[in-house]
Amino acid sequence: MSYHDPVLLFESVDGLNISPEGIYVDVTFGGGGHSTEILKRLSPNGRLFAFDQDADALQNKIDDDRFVLINENFRFISRFLRLHGVKKVDGILADLGVSSHQFDSASRGFSTRFDAELDMRMNTSDTLSAFEVINEYEEEELAQVLFQYGELRNSRPLAREIVKARKGERIRTSFQLKEVLKKFLPKPKEHKILAQIFQAIRIEVNQEMEVLKEFLTQTPDLLKEGGRLSVISYHSLEDRLVKRFMQSGLFKGEPEKDFYGNVSVPFRKVGKLILPTAEETGKNNRARSAKLRIAEKI
Repeated sequence: MSYHDPVLLFESVDGLNISPEGIYVDVTFGGGGHSTEILKRLSPNGRLFAFDQDADALQNKIDDDRFVLINENFRFISRFLRLHGVKKVDGILADLGVSSHQFDSASRGFSTRFDAELDMRMNTSDTLSAFEVINEYEEEELAQVLFQYGELRNSRPLAREIVKARKGERIRTSFQLKEVLKKFLPKPKEHKILAQIFQAIRIEVNQEMEVLKEFLTQTPDLLKEGGRLSVISYHSLEDRLVKRFMQSGLFKGEPEKDFYGNVSVPFRKVGKLILPTAEETGKNNRARSAKLRIAEKI
């Protein structure tokens, strides 16, 4: 089993328009696929910084003097780059979502395929896990998580069923949770609905939307003029944030106009939305929902 098959590898790295002597950041190192490709395109004077909060990813560290792997959440990108004396970079790449390794490690609790402890923490030193979300959140709070992050219209009945079940016994594993919710899982749609439920819980546990917003808001100041931002997202919630921020530098509302009616935005779009080819999705099923957007700092 490979640690992680990089999705849209060449397209996302091509999107950075790499300058051989530039400074680049891969904020989702994982198995190191994207980082390895970036390093191939750098001269001896180029530099690459990578982030990954998952301690498991450290085993994939690349032995290269031009490379630094930072074991932190990429929401802290500016802080840790400054610690390394870096204020501006030429390009930033983000491959959002869960790595193949995390999905395929039964003990991590990310996958619906395994009977595992309810965990889902990308950083295993974090205190909030899926167990706390399922067993300790109030019914209203749980329903909101399922609706907002899983886009489940029946989030209230789902939350009610979970709360009712946990009064008798704590829900500790993924298969226990499936059993509790089995009346909401008709066979033809079971996998899809479970995936939405697990996605919602995972996003809440890892604060994925907040992390993405914090990261994106730092990119205009970090990128040099002409620097590129290359982002791969995997579900509509992520993609909407990325698309909107690249268009306007905001997550809601419209950019302010100056006296002459001109708007000031940090980026210009580069090319069109890029999707994986049928060949890539055939080889890597997890690529099927990937969307790549590229922007350039103005």
